[in-house]
Amino acid sequence: MSNVDKLKLGKGERRNIAFKELSILGNNIFWVDAVSDGNNLNYAIFARPFNDKDAFPQQLTGDKFNVKSNFHGYGGKSYKCFYFKKNVYLIWIDQFTNAIWFQIFEGKKSIDRSKTQYLVPVQEARQLSKSIEGDFDSSFVITEKNILYGICEINNTDYLFSLDLTKSKQDIYQIKRFDNFAGDLSSNISTNLFSWIEWDTPYMPWEKNDLFFAEVHDGKIKKIKKFENLVINGSRNVSFFQPYWISDKLLVCSEDSSGWWNLLFIDVSDIQNILIKKRIKKNLCEYGSPQWVAGITFFSGSLKNLFCLAKKGNLWLLEQYQYLKFIQEYSLPVSSVSDFSAFDEKLALKVYGPDFLGHLLEIDFGEQISLNVIKKVSCESIVDCSKPESFWFKGFDNQSTHSFLYRPLFARFNKPPLLIRAHSGPTANFDGSYNPEVQYWLAKGFFVAEVNYGGSSGFGREYRERLNYKWGIVDSYDCKALVLELVRLDLVDSENIVIFGNSAGGLTALNSLCDGNVFKAAICKYPVIDLVDMYFNTHRFEKDYLNSLVGNYEEFFSDYNSRSPINKISNLKKPILLFHGKKDSVISYKQTLKFQEKLINNNNKLSEIVFFDNEGHGFKYIENKKKVLQKTEDFLNKVLNI
Repeated sequence: MSNVDKLKLGKGERRNIAFKELSILGNNIFWVDAVSDGNNLNYAIFARPFNDKDAFPQQLTGDKFNVKSNFHGYGGKSYKCFYFKKNVYLIWIDQFTNAIWFQIFEGKKSIDRSKTQYLVPVQEARQLSKSIEGDFDSSFVITEKNILYGICEINNTDYLFSLDLTKSKQDIYQIKRFDNFAGDLSSNISTNLFSWIEWDTPYMPWEKNDLFFAEVHDGKIKKIKKFENLVINGSRNVSFFQPYWISDKLLVCSEDSSGWWNLLFIDVSDIQNILIKKRIKKNLCEYGSPQWVAGITFFSGSLKNLFCLAKKGNLWLLEQYQYLKFIQEYSLPVSSVSDFSAFDEKLALKVYGPDFLGHLLEIDFGEQISLNVIKKVSCESIVDCSKPESFWFKGFDNQSTHSFLYRPLFARFNKPPLLIRAHSGPTANFDGSYNPEVQYWLAKGFFVAEVNYGGSSGFGREYRERLNYKWGIVDSYDCKALVLELVRLDLVDSENIVIFGNSAGGLTALNSLCDGNVFKAAICKYPVIDLVDMYFNTHRFEKDYLNSLVGNYEEFFSDYNSRSPINKISNLKKPILLFHGKKDSVISYKQTLKFQEKLINNNNKLSEIVFFDNEGHGFKYIENKKKVLQKTEDFLNKVLNI
């Protein structure tokens, strides 16, 4: 089989496998996928041989586990696997027991596909920790003395802790109590040097954090040192991203002192005299993203073969370094990468494109993969779809602002109605990846536009900071500005424009509906409606977010009120369709219910609300997603008189 054939993302891929939280170890890949007991969706860890798409997955964790992290509210990666003492050590976070579990596997020398067992258990799964009233991060470290280190969150406090791998159901041993938030624990090859990041009120980790190093011996911190450099973080707020050891003394991370997350190689030969080994500055390149969830990976590998991801505009790049020397850059024909892992010269990454759903891409650089081969990666396209057009327009303060435009698949109307989409976050972004819901509306003859309003990520720190103190102003202005530009270009029907928004995008959508007559209706899922309620009731991690988006609560109390849609009921006379899950722990469905009741009392009879008993913040059940589409279509037909 040629290299080109191996790189194809085609019919051999199992579309029902999500491949979340990818890891490579030796000749196997590991991932997390959903499993159903008939009533609920839980999560388990799976494995199969690398680059063997026909191999049936081996489930490593049984039905009695739900492998998931809720660290800092939004979770992230939920397990870690190690090569240790010639075996595979698997550590995971289980939600049923709210504890850390551990199992050892032995790799089979020959593969018998009929038995679908590539890793053989050496011992039964064992509960390492007692249940805690809190959450674990999965950035675990294991030492030769059978000590496991990690970071956990208990009673709104983060701790560095240790556990003995030879014991069961232990109390966690707290080594260090952090001042506030901590994450991204990592160690060198000898596991005597640790690194992590910390951040404190009033900042989020992508606004300002600190990088720490520590010497650890026999379960105790001997020395600890904060990385400080006059050029990088001496006089400005800087965000460090994914500190990752590539040898005993060298660590790679990215930092955004230039305004973009750029690569930094740090020499920790002497913890009291930490030096910059190499710094790479590239404008318009982001080697990182906002750290909403734990375990986001842009770097993987070792000093001998280090692989780095970077986003440049709408393009994704894969770079290879050997002993800190830049070897090659590969342009990936994708619009998004969600998971990334490397081992020796093997890579696995989950990729998305404008005309295909998520695929697993597996590459072996030991087989003479070249730039030309990477460029020829072919993906099984979805034929009947409309591809996004990157479109820049003048937004708030006349600043250049980005969007994606999707033209309807057929001319159903003389001039198509326009559906504007405001993303959630709001420190997120639209990347142009294939979205079945968007394509559904395009197939119905609608024109769709996705707005990367000021505050979106992927365009540098300055672009992201446009929203500071102006959430509910800049975002809504940019959505309306794009509409006016599309109307000016005579691309859409100016009388039939609807705005969509989920979560934070709901606040954007509802505020946009309040002012002027640009939009005819709004459709929102689990929207942010009341900023005061959000301040008092959101979880610990997200609470600080409002400091930059709106301002300090005591000082900017009036802005919290004035930008909350629930306080603008008298201005919301147009139809609104709302969806919310009753298991939502981020925004209570009771707020949406209260909002709907106020709309009705204010004589807004055209508004509707739909609740789902089994959904949380984000809908995952297919039958509910179908119901959302059908209800939305009925609503649009009514309000747009279709």
